[in-house]
Amino acid sequence: MSKKLTYPIIQDYLTALIPERDPEMLVMEKYAEEHDFPIIGPAAGYNCYQIARMIQAKSIFEMGSGYGYSTAWFAKAVKENGGGQVHHTVWDEKLSKMAASHLSRLGYEGMIKFHMAEAVETLRNMPGTFDIIFNDIDKEAYPSTLPIIKAKLKPGGVLIIDNMLWGGRIFDQTEKSSSTEGVREFTKIITTDPDWIVSLIPVRDGMIVAYKK
Repeated sequence: MSKKLTYPIIQDYLTALIPERDPEMLVMEKYAEEHDFPIIGPAAGYNCYQIARMIQAKSIFEMGSGYGYSTAWFAKAVKENGGGQVHHTVWDEKLSKMAASHLSRLGYEGMIKFHMAEAVETLRNMPGTFDIIFNDIDKEAYPSTLPIIKAKLKPGGVLIIDNMLWGGRIFDQTEKSSSTEGVREFTKIITTDPDWIVSLIPVRDGMIVAYKK
């Protein structure tokens, strides 16, 4: 009798398919596990890396970067694409310093622009447009970010937004928290906007990948 297919089984299988990672990435993953720190994880990270390689991204802006785990996947792609810049953005000085240390050991020093500031206003005030924007800020703020992201992402660029399954809370009709409602509203807005081609990929906690026409 075949084993019952469950979400955790699928996620474990997807993670097992990821190629061997740099030891420093494993250190970052271990820290997240031991401190219950929410990183995107290897399967979603590898997906981000793949997308960045596919579109030959050279300019990437992260809205909410933690201690640099997602930044490392994007930087790996940008380096292999021939160079460019990844913008790491957090409020927290400790996280910014941790990220700088990890990313330096990974060999990405000089490719990362660190912003210790609020992510939305930082993006709003950046010159030019980006190939990829990654959004992982407070979920209640997701809907209000879309007009700014739309203005700062180049045509043909990709928006990647994390936690779009939100631990299953979006399916619970009694769940009305501001974070859950933010995820629901953002999903509705972007999937009904004709300027985007959108898929929700059920990797880890769900990622929306949206192509700007």
